[in-house]
Amino acid sequence: MNSRERVKRAITFQRPDRAPISHAILPAAQIKYGAALAEVLAEVHEDFGWHLLPDMPRADFPPLYKGGRHRDDFGVLWDVEDEGICGIPIEWPLEEWENYPAFTWPEFGAGPPKTRLYSGHMAGFSEDYYTRGAWITTFETMQQLRGMENLLVDLVYPETEIYRLRDDLLAFNLAWIDKWLQYEYDGLHFADDWGSQTSLLISPERWREFYKPMYRAMFEKVTAAGVDVHFHSDGYIVEIIPDLIDMGVTVLNCQAAVIGYDVLRREFAGKLCFRTDLDRQNVMPFGTPEQVRAHIRDVFAHLGTPDGGIIACGEIGPDTPLENIRAMYETFMTYTY
Repeated sequence: MNSRERVKRAITFQRPDRAPISHAILPAAQIKYGAALAEVLAEVHEDFGWHLLPDMPRADFPPLYKGGRHRDDFGVLWDVEDEGICGIPIEWPLEEWENYPAFTWPEFGAGPPKTRLYSGHMAGFSEDYYTRGAWITTFETMQQLRGMENLLVDLVYPETEIYRLRDDLLAFNLAWIDKWLQYEYDGLHFADDWGSQTSLLISPERWREFYKPMYRAMFEKVTAAGVDVHFHSDGYIVEIIPDLIDMGVTVLNCQAAVIGYDVLRREFAGKLCFRTDLDRQNVMPFGTPEQVRAHIRDVFAHLGTPDGGIIACGEIGPDTPLENIRAMYETFMTYTY
């Protein structure tokens, strides 16, 4: 079975020959392990075209990964202490609403990047890989423009400007999606980290009122083009997963260890495909290789079904021991539903 068919069968619960594999390797891990990591990856059949993309030179890291302080295209100043690990914004162009009249939205292109960023993006029709592109955010972009504290206050005590920012960002994202849809993609990727360790960062009612219409407009544009919607969100987000399914999300990357495996199995297994996020707070950095293998089998048994519903993925950071990385991929490649 070729990679493209394998992924599509996993997403649509049509019995793939095995769980397709997707890499999620932080640049910092590539910096730390270098050739040793490359040797492990050479034995892995990844199904999203990662092997066809060159590694990103450190000099070309974007501001959120590049060591030191650098501004991105929105004018956000990022502070990155450990190169290759996402930094934090320390200056926000719309921290004061009085700055809005002078703010300019950037011009973004789209399509197949020349470098491997985030999950690996490939375009064009091929049976050798499933094509997935983009990394589009709403809540996180608003945080970076306005500042986290300001934004959370805005959502509780809204002024006219916060609705203007929401509508302008939606228009920006819809135009950007149009650019992505000019290329051949099987799926487009959206992301916003919505949860803390124990709850949503805002009430589900406010989320549905303020943000859900944005997602619906974006997802409808993508699904109308016959393209799958992939969504990433860290934290405890169980309350909004039904909303994501309702809006057309077909692949969800969530922190199962935070939400709870039994809850996800009972409520959502078989209703959408999970791109697995292995326990990177405990098992992956601190467990033994055998604990990693057992953890993966447990995660797959809870989130998958005999017909599919799993994309095998585990984030690799610099704190993940090389022997655990090897054990993870060995288990991915030998697991059967």
